[in-house]
Amino acid sequence: MTPALALPPIDWVLLAPFVLMAAGAVLVTLLSVGPKSARAAVAPVSLAALFPPAWAAIRLWDLPAVETSTMEGMIVMDRYAICFNLLFLLTAGLTVLLSMPSHAAREERNRAGLGEFFSLVLFATSGMMLMASSTNLLVLFLGLEILSLPLYILVGFTRWQDRSLEASMKYFLLGAFSTGFTIYGMALMYAATGTLDLTLMTDAVAAGQTGGSTILLAGFGFAMVGFLFKIAAFPFHYWLPDVYEGAPTSVTAFMIAGTKAAAFAAVLRIVTAPLFWDGPYTLDWTRLLTVLAALTMTAGNVVALVQKNIKRMLAFSSIAHAGYLMVAVVAHSADGLTSVVYYLAAYLFMNLGAFAVVLAIDQARGGAGEGDFIASYAGLGRRHPALAAAMCLFLFSLTGVPLTGGFLAKFYIFKAAFDAELYGLAAVGLLNSALAAAYYLNVVLTMYMKEPVSEPPAVHTPAPLWLGIAASAAGVIYLGVFPSRIMELAQDLLL
Repeated sequence: MTPALALPPIDWVLLAPFVLMAAGAVLVTLLSVGPKSARAAVAPVSLAALFPPAWAAIRLWDLPAVETSTMEGMIVMDRYAICFNLLFLLTAGLTVLLSMPSHAAREERNRAGLGEFFSLVLFATSGMMLMASSTNLLVLFLGLEILSLPLYILVGFTRWQDRSLEASMKYFLLGAFSTGFTIYGMALMYAATGTLDLTLMTDAVAAGQTGGSTILLAGFGFAMVGFLFKIAAFPFHYWLPDVYEGAPTSVTAFMIAGTKAAAFAAVLRIVTAPLFWDGPYTLDWTRLLTVLAALTMTAGNVVALVQKNIKRMLAFSSIAHAGYLMVAVVAHSADGLTSVVYYLAAYLFMNLGAFAVVLAIDQARGGAGEGDFIASYAGLGRRHPALAAAMCLFLFSLTGVPLTGGFLAKFYIFKAAFDAELYGLAAVGLLNSALAAAYYLNVVLTMYMKEPVSEPPAVHTPAPLWLGIAASAAGVIYLGVFPSRIMELAQDLLL
């Protein structure tokens, strides 16, 4: 008689943030197929559903380190995971605000399925949370897929628009291709070490039980392809501009902030393991990541210079920002890893805020992408001074102007590079930051110094969208003026 499998002990208190997030997504799904009164409550319920998992995560902040793991160490709810989970929930909350339809757009959004939209956002958020809390490569892969599958649908959500369907198909095919590399790499790593747990993998290498360094090295390389794809690092970045341009603007905002943060949360879990830096491959990985960081920054900024579409410009800009973040990863120091968390927090606010303004302009022109061209912003400073001022703030932060979150984010990144004696990489980063100012300030110049060819339609920004813009602006200013509290929290993370 075959003995029954013994299930690993489960601490449901540690799993509460994931369970509550998934329960909220299921509730929103049920409301979306209910009566009309229930469907009308989908948006506020989606927003409210983010508070229970946030509360559950915050309650775990002071938990002793020895009590933060469950399921035999496959899931860890330490301060690192909690910090990223809160970032993901904040991203989802701002996305819900951006996605609440105005009265004029309500009928079109109901045509697409408003309830399903919000439930997919919540399910994708649960995948992000799982990625940040995983120390086992298999669980990490499950989190990646829980994130990716809703995103494939969200990108093509406005299915009556050809550009949205095209973007969804491109993202699905390339995402599936990169997933194949990832799972194959994990299989090779398991073959070399006999485990998928990062801690046990380190022990296997230290004990000389890898079964062949070439297999392990190849496994690392293949596994990283999937995460570099999500980060949109060079040369896995070609999908991003087309997908960001074709996706609904609120989905693009969600992806540009949330997906990148989730991918970096996973990458930091892997590359901060002793196996990565204290093993026999340290020199090879440092050189490879240095080259990739420099190429990613440069490729993103150079191509962004010639873009006429603001969503494509911000897409290439996000590629460059991935390169900046990789600089801190290469530095591999406490300050460098702390700066990644700070940078992602600032990146969240300035990008979601910028896309909120893009969404307002696009809705004023019918929501079919006509407002995505930079020329559409001509005269915005005179016609809508508050909207133009908010866009200036977000663009200045993306540029790295002092007193904004973006300035200190870049300062901490490059300081970590200098402290690690990565002078060449820091110089490339500084030159790229100066290059980026050209295309960011071009939008500011268009808003204040150019007049539209014809009289554009009036922009009527709904209250939820204004709330999202105001919250993003407050975040950018707070991080730029009062950075110490966030840095202290980041320094407390258990990496």
